[in-house]
Amino acid sequence: MTEAAPAVRPASTMLLLRDGSGGMEVFMVVRHHQIDFASGALVFPGGSLDPDDHTVALKQELFTNPNKLDAAALAFRIGALRETFEECGILLARPNGSTALIAATDAKRIEDKHRAALCEGKIAFSEILGTEGLVLALDLLVPFAHWITPVAMPKRFDTLFFMARAPEDQLGAHDGHESVDSVWVTPQQALADAKTGRFKLVFATERNLLKLGENRTVDTALNAARNGRLITVTPEIIAWDGGRQLRIPLEAGYGGELFDLA
Repeated sequence: MTEAAPAVRPASTMLLLRDGSGGMEVFMVVRHHQIDFASGALVFPGGSLDPDDHTVALKQELFTNPNKLDAAALAFRIGALRETFEECGILLARPNGSTALIAATDAKRIEDKHRAALCEGKIAFSEILGTEGLVLALDLLVPFAHWITPVAMPKRFDTLFFMARAPEDQLGAHDGHESVDSVWVTPQQALADAKTGRFKLVFATERNLLKLGENRTVDTALNAARNGRLITVTPEIIAWDGGRQLRIPLEAGYGGELFDLA
């Protein structure tokens, strides 16, 4: 009898972008070596959805929803902004009734007051938003990619990747627990550093850095994502010439279909 594949966990990942002197940069963190998924790897901030993300999705006063998304789609976006706050300390939200993002000084106060407790599960994101009178800026998120972990893997994730321009006055920093370092880096530099051994990259991160690196500015990256076609990628592990390869849809735009499995 064939063993059933592990259940797929919904997850969200965020590509926070800014224009730097050497080109467009993305915020990335280094996973703690004791984390059981992508330990020690350089990754985009993100993680599994939390039950509270679905709670927030039912409270229309806590988020913007210009595209009239359903609760399931909203939960992925809410999870992306929660993970961004947990892992980066960056808060993409507006004060209730305002059209401007929260001021950096207020964001820092909220971070100092709530971030550690949120990461430790002592407070829910919905409580923070309600207490602080915040509205999540879901309208700033642009879908970038959709990856599902291969069937053969012991842990599987159904992950939506979003991108957004980072607030100019919120710099971001790793949490010191799940992630032990953080960096603003161009996609090209991150890939180069992986080749020298400075950073470890998992396959999906590498491919998405290559795709992101086709753009030189935040505006071009956001426009390309808005106008592009989102193809779901579930890599297939196949035997090939005595080894193994990963096969992904060519039309997904990742520069090929077959890739050697390290």
